[in-house]
Amino acid sequence: MATEIDFYELLEVQRGADDATLKSAYRRLAMKWHPDKNPGDAAAEQKFKSISEAYDVLKDPQKRAAYDRFGHAAFRQGGGGGGAQDFGGFADIFESVFGEFMGGGGGRGRRGGPTRGSDLRYDLEMSLEEAYSGRQATLTVEVAAACDPCGGSGAKPGTSARGCTTCGGSGRVGMRQGLFMVERTCPACHGQGQVIADPCDTCRGAGRVDQQKTINVNIPKGVDDGTRIRVAGEGEAGTRGGPAGDLYIFVHLKSHDVFKRDGTTLYAIAPLSITLAALGGEIDVPSLDKQQTTIKIPAGTQTSKQFRVRGKGMPSLNGGGFGDLVIQVEVETPVKLTARQRELLEEFRAIEGTEGGRNTPKSQGFFDKLKGVWSELTE
Repeated sequence: MATEIDFYELLEVQRGADDATLKSAYRRLAMKWHPDKNPGDAAAEQKFKSISEAYDVLKDPQKRAAYDRFGHAAFRQGGGGGGAQDFGGFADIFESVFGEFMGGGGGRGRRGGPTRGSDLRYDLEMSLEEAYSGRQATLTVEVAAACDPCGGSGAKPGTSARGCTTCGGSGRVGMRQGLFMVERTCPACHGQGQVIADPCDTCRGAGRVDQQKTINVNIPKGVDDGTRIRVAGEGEAGTRGGPAGDLYIFVHLKSHDVFKRDGTTLYAIAPLSITLAALGGEIDVPSLDKQQTTIKIPAGTQTSKQFRVRGKGMPSLNGGGFGDLVIQVEVETPVKLTARQRELLEEFRAIEGTEGGRNTPKSQGFFDKLKGVWSELTE
């Protein structure tokens, strides 16, 4: 009996490897062992086939889950006695009954014919300014695209696939196990219903080749961190002429030096000098519409006071207008005083003491409360 090599060992990855790691490992090994780079080397060709088989299983979430639980027995076909052989029949029964409810669309649950391509994910980093106004993004993605020479059929140009004689083109074969008639994936065509006698030299019969693809996408204004954008039909090509999957773009916003965002509301902190806070005045703050917004500061403004400017926040993604801009002021204590500034502040302190706390009611109230506490403690 031939030794079955672990699929993870074949791809030289850990069992917990993510999709990107799997794909990278497969590309590297496929390039190394491709028959075109090893002409006449039967061992290299077999290695290439084994690597492709391993990747085909591990890139599919359902197949990978079955492999992680049951190993190679999850995909072993054939009839007969007990032991691991029987699991093939059980897996097919389980899939035929529950496959549609589990959302299986990748291959085993379908009886031959075309299958839909896998969806792809792209992570797009954007600035807050770009999210405010929207932008057109040019994306370069690695996809499994339909092979041009064979038109995605997998057969060498000028030839075509023929119907599988084992299953009659259905992709399934039936056999009796005890009292039950069990359907299994056809071992000759692997469920495709067709057999390629003369495979395409470019794709080696797969019907797809890996290539870079450039896509232009309009990113609407108002997108937030984590927004998901679906681009239909821009995922991986299907097999045997099946429809392509979709591309999902996940937006990630960079942190901003001035603004913090919460939904459509923007927040910013503006420092105030003690004279402006005490006497009042105006400050100009920027907004993302590239205009200055003037805020009136009333006399006696305290630290953490917030001012709301309507309609100067982020646009709503669904076109429902704009949020607000909230400016929180922080009174800044002056440093590195000149002699004249210190002299004036000393004079102010002397005058302040004669006002009985009228200018600083919070401070005076706090110390009055402390006096009351000390009086109670000393009684």
